[in-house]
Amino acid sequence: MPATAATARLEARISTQLHTMLKRASELQGRTMTDFVISAVQEAAQRAIEQAEVMRFSLEDQECFAQALLSPPEPTPALQRAFVRRKKLLGTP
Repeated sequence: MPATAATARLEARISTQLHTMLKRASELQGRTMTDFVISAVQEAAQRAIEQAEVMRFSLEDQECFAQALLSPPEPTPALQRAFVRRKKLLGTP
């Protein structure tokens, strides 16, 4: 017996103007309105997630970041104290 994909239901109240627009757009693409809306929502969700999770740096920022990785600055006294406290808390040598 083939396994079926789990699904969830989504309902939304929209204006008749938006409904008409979605219906027209889906017809122009030869798709059902459900298929059109699901595709559009999925693309928007992927863009939103990418914008939130992916950092984009200018060329100058990329060079600065790479330089910091290649030649990190000496730890400040505050950072050195934090490392000592961390060792004590975790009991690591």
